[in-house]
Amino acid sequence: MIRPVETKDIPQITEIYNRYILNGVESFETEALTEERMGGRIAGIYPDFPYYVAEEEGRVVGFCYAHPWKERAAYANTLETTIYLRHGATRQGTGTALMEKLVDECRRRGFKALIACITGENEASIAFHRRLGFEQVSLFRSVGYKHGRWLDVVDMELLLC
Repeated sequence: MIRPVETKDIPQITEIYNRYILNGVESFETEALTEERMGGRIAGIYPDFPYYVAEEEGRVVGFCYAHPWKERAAYANTLETTIYLRHGATRQGTGTALMEKLVDECRRRGFKALIACITGENEASIAFHRRLGFEQVSLFRSVGYKHGRWLDVVDMELLLC
């Protein structure tokens, strides 16, 4: 089931995201978040922008949201997307269902473009976004340093109209 985020989801969203922070390079954050901090982030996004969770048997297995890409007024119709799935919940259609819901809602609200910023070595995420119609529009080399190595960032764009 895919539904809008609720306050009760904060602990599970925090758990999912912190695993990526501490063990992966998908997020460029380096310190785990508290539930309080994650709750503040969610409150800063939802309900002004779409934020969804995928739930199976009462357990959050993934989340996605869109938020302003840049702060300048001229970028107001462009959003950045984020998606994370619980470890072991990938390649089951959950991510696709979440992102399709997010894209549809962004289109319904009249946004022009979505940007996905992806770690360059995250080939699965790049392929996932490509399957959804995103196209690579930039490559920034060695702009992030995490877990003892320099990482590239790929920007992918989906035009909604």
